[in-house]
Amino acid sequence: MSTSVTLLSPKTRAEIDKWLKKFPADQKQSAVIAALTAAQAENGGWLTTALMDAVAACLQMPKIAVYEVASFYSMFELKPVGKHKICVCTNISCMLNGSQNIVDYLKKKLAIEMGQTTPDGKFTLKSVECLAACGGAPAMQIGPQYYENLNCETVDEILASLE
Repeated sequence: MSTSVTLLSPKTRAEIDKWLKKFPADQKQSAVIAALTAAQAENGGWLTTALMDAVAACLQMPKIAVYEVASFYSMFELKPVGKHKICVCTNISCMLNGSQNIVDYLKKKLAIEMGQTTPDGKFTLKSVECLAACGGAPAMQIGPQYYENLNCETVDEILASLE
């Protein structure tokens, strides 16, 4: 096992191995999103270069290919984020239904701009292109949880419910 692969915890390796079983042996790179997701979750919500290198070694793929995936998809973070990453959809359906009001409200309430983290490390605010929740626009995602049909009052309730 390569030195960089040992950066992945046994728990993360087990998760990657579970995904590898779903693909032909010569198509290990097919598990790259699942592998990056597992590595990021174990690392407090963000990916270091060393972790991406470990994923590349584990999946026997070029490092640059892993970096490309990690930098393309909005669910991956390449710098530390807050305990709760608030992803607000700013695509057309959400925008037409008031997502800019939600963005403005969150920026004011949290006293941060998009892409920033509150000084206490509790919240990071991020704009995302699409959450595929057009029917419930405006929408946001915090962790795996989706929230739809937002207004300032529901945002307050959601934030208050987070530890």
